[in-house]
Amino acid sequence: MKAALTRTVVRLLIVPVAAVLAVLMAGAPGAHAATDLSTVAQELRRSPVYVDPAASDQLAASDAEALAAKIKDADKPVFVVVLPAGYPTQDLFRNLRTETGITGLYGIRLGDAFDARADSAVMSRQSVSNLVSAVQGAGDAKAQLNDFVDDALRSNVGGSAPSSWSGGSGHDVPVGGLITFGVLAAAGGAGAYAVVRRNRRRHEEEQRAALEKLRVVVDEDITAFGEELDRLDFHPGEPGADDAMRADYERSLDAYEQAKSLMDAANRPEDVKAVTEAVEDGRFSLARLEARRAGGPLPERRPPCFFDPRHGPSVADALWTPPAGTEREVPVCEADRTRLAEGRDPVIREVDTDRGRRPYWEAGPAYGPWAGGYFGGGILPGLLVGTLLGSMMAGPAYAADYGSGYGDFGGYDGGDISGGDFDAGDFGGGFGGGDFGGGGDFGGGF
Repeated sequence: MKAALTRTVVRLLIVPVAAVLAVLMAGAPGAHAATDLSTVAQELRRSPVYVDPAASDQLAASDAEALAAKIKDADKPVFVVVLPAGYPTQDLFRNLRTETGITGLYGIRLGDAFDARADSAVMSRQSVSNLVSAVQGAGDAKAQLNDFVDDALRSNVGGSAPSSWSGGSGHDVPVGGLITFGVLAAAGGAGAYAVVRRNRRRHEEEQRAALEKLRVVVDEDITAFGEELDRLDFHPGEPGADDAMRADYERSLDAYEQAKSLMDAANRPEDVKAVTEAVEDGRFSLARLEARRAGGPLPERRPPCFFDPRHGPSVADALWTPPAGTEREVPVCEADRTRLAEGRDPVIREVDTDRGRRPYWEAGPAYGPWAGGYFGGGILPGLLVGTLLGSMMAGPAYAADYGSGYGDFGGYDGGDISGGDFDAGDFGGGFGGGDFGGGGDFGGGF
């Protein structure tokens, strides 16, 4: 009876432990032979590092696990593959990216050669080329791949890790028996998951803090717009009012209410873009109403004054050079056009920062969505070139945190599942030695 009870207990313990081991072995780099890219891709969807069994002499399992843990802790879509010399290279990167279906940065060590490719939304082709060149001749696979990952993370590779990387880093642990190993392995997986959760929670807290700072500025914009509506003192039934005036007035009121509603519902800085779009639409309708009442020509649709959108729609473009910057044309209101023509400084919108009151384009990344709502249609990059905000928005990681759709700054889907929908040109070119077809050209075979 006692023996039967013991066997029953052992079976009950072994079944879940065996399941844990199966999961760990499935996700461990180099756990089984990979003779085709679909197998490699399947492993990469579970963990950022894969070592082919035929190349296990290049990178030890413990080193691969440590490298995977580093990538997971950084929460970035960086993939590393170690393959044996002689592995077929025809369209290797392109086919691997298609098989994984995940937007990211891919580095492959093939024998003694190394090369990398990335979706351009994650990292520019020139940046990838520079990363590859920097690690050529770095030594053995361990040193080279760690240098590659470290350099990539310092280069602010865009986006976050795919959600499918939910397992632990799989570090070896001393155990006294199968049950103890299973418990510790499960605990290790929970610990790695906790690290990812902590990183994401910190990111969410940073986003909330940025939104609260931005909320002050947006509320000022909405309040100023409401005051303009009050000063206009238009009544739909007043003498001389016609249907066109009433329509403009109704659109202004709708935009005002919409802006307030959108701001109340905002959860992230990128949500502010829709708010300032509504305010800009309302101000233009208000300008049309004023022109109709005065009997003058209707204003053309122009972006608001660059120096402070509260000045209303711009009337012209004027040359302006920011301190230590380059000259560019910016849309200006009538008052700021006069100031610039007279050699005076424009009246610039300043906001609170850790360095005191600063122009909004020197305040921080959260002001990208705020400005993007006002200056749509692709003109924003030209306005912000050379400014702190413009430099931030030009990086591939920006849209992952603050949204996309700002013109030439582009967008981002790093870590997202896109399947075969990607620019194949990002993953072409010759393999090894940083050969990118000359000057970062990704064309050609491989």
